[in-house]
Amino acid sequence: MTTFLLRDIRIFTGEETIDEGYVHVHDGKIKSVGPISDAPLEPVKTYSKPGHTLLPGLIDCHIHADRADPEALPQALRFGVTTVCEMHNELENVQKLKKQTLEPDTASYKTAGQAATIENGWPIPVITAYDKSPETAAAIAKWPKLTDQSSVVEYLEWTKKEMQPDYIKLMHESGISMGREFSYPSVELQRTIITEAKKRGYLTVAHALSLRDTLDVLNAGIDGLTHTFCDQPPTQELIDAYKKNNAWVNPTLAAIGSLTTEGKELQRQFAHDPRIKGLINDDRVGNMCKCMGFCAENGKAEYAYEGVKKLREAGIDILCGSDSAGPAVGTAFGLSMHQELNVFVNKIGMSPAEALRSATSLVAKRFQFTDRGRLAEGLNADMLLVEGNPLEDIDATLNIRGVWRDGDLCSTYVEKLEAGVEPLLG
Repeated sequence: MTTFLLRDIRIFTGEETIDEGYVHVHDGKIKSVGPISDAPLEPVKTYSKPGHTLLPGLIDCHIHADRADPEALPQALRFGVTTVCEMHNELENVQKLKKQTLEPDTASYKTAGQAATIENGWPIPVITAYDKSPETAAAIAKWPKLTDQSSVVEYLEWTKKEMQPDYIKLMHESGISMGREFSYPSVELQRTIITEAKKRGYLTVAHALSLRDTLDVLNAGIDGLTHTFCDQPPTQELIDAYKKNNAWVNPTLAAIGSLTTEGKELQRQFAHDPRIKGLINDDRVGNMCKCMGFCAENGKAEYAYEGVKKLREAGIDILCGSDSAGPAVGTAFGLSMHQELNVFVNKIGMSPAEALRSATSLVAKRFQFTDRGRLAEGLNADMLLVEGNPLEDIDATLNIRGVWRDGDLCSTYVEKLEAGVEPLLG
């Protein structure tokens, strides 16, 4: 663990802005933060970075590191995402990813572990459509296939013992937004999963891409949605259901743009941004330029934007998460978070500060992560340093000059940061 001082910087704490300030890091934690007039004079390594802005490390509240993708956590960190929240994976992959976080230059990892699934239910149809390998079929055969309270309790006790999940993920996908008909759970089964999960102290989150499916899981008592819907405009019934639960939504608007193909131009813009050179390999850049297209015939991105606007106006919390996954073309670990922030500002009408809050302190609050998401005394020194002012221009988040997880600087940025090191203070 290292000790250092960053000073002469603009600071967004996750909640408020300090126009010219400092942060003092000691052994991986934030020792103090405040205006430059309060900066300590201690004999520690000091970085003076006028014209730069320090943010809490971004928290991507929705990824899928399929097959324990070895690049998921390092690539996320290089883009300033210091924590990722996985929304479904098998036990072996979860174990590998948790072990990987012990290595340097990786994002911190939170997980739902194995999601609550049913026979032939989501995401089985989409996986088997592109992956017909015996290995994948064998893995899916081991998934829980919930049917009643007994199977729900067995699943929750198993996942608690084997995976130690941070939250429980439900799948509620009828296929409406894709013009398909998939097997999906009854509202009664979903209510049972939520009730039993809450008895065990778990937050519950759910996948749904249509208005009807969203209403189903809200009526079952879900805490948050990991997508918004794109099949029709929002209704007052939807807003009332969110308010009744005090539920939040992680709309994954960049991913929905890939699902409807309407996001292709913006995906290409981010994929070819010269600032990402060296942070992502060519294959993943190529994938970012493609579209999933599952909802091209039955969904519209504008419905998703309109729904999020209405929910925001009603005071519903909007959380930032990308739904990045190796097989999910149109997405890229870390990079898609910057695209999502762009969409929040330019399509939803958020201020840059509101968008940044949705990717930092608000995610931490709603997921009950008490040690991150803000720059405050005693919290993890998870930080993102960018040149310029993303509180005025949200796209400045890609002007990355330093990323720290638990006070450790990502090796990608050592040279960029050391160029501004001052002599030790005495």
